[in-house]
Amino acid sequence: MTAGVRARLDALRAEIARHDYRYYVRDDPEIPDAEYDKLMAELKRLEAAHPELVTPDSPTQRVAGAPSGEFGEVVHEAPMLSLDNGFTDEDVMAFDRRARERRGGTGGPRLLRRAEARRARRDPGISRGLFERAATRGDGFKGEDVTTNVRTIRLPVAAE
Repeated sequence: MTAGVRARLDALRAEIARHDYRYYVRDDPEIPDAEYDKLMAELKRLEAAHPELVTPDSPTQRVAGAPSGEFGEVVHEAPMLSLDNGFTDEDVMAFDRRARERRGGTGGPRLLRRAEARRARRDPGISRGLFERAATRGDGFKGEDVTTNVRTIRLPVAAE
């Protein structure tokens, strides 16, 4: 049985690495987030059941791939946490609750739930009610500046 598990783990790691490369380096994802998340969830389950088969290069052992280098770097004022595969309204609300508790209260920015076409999280830079910048989540501490790209999307540039 271990040989079969090892083979499946190797296949999952290779497939996820290929998808990570297409997403992070080529900026050309070929599968939807939900499908990617299912692959990653299967890998996590198998590694949890067989910790002796976890490898240092497994996708579960790193946060994100290297940035493409096409965009400028943005250092986030506060760490951008991950929803960690939040699929339902309840998942998002639980994440919001944890983030608020971590900040020590109920104040602070509210989350807006929007369907994500891709895994990149956006850090909306809004100051005095006006859109100023957008950045990917990156590793949670540093991301890429995608302000120019976001300005091409028809979004309100002023918050009410």
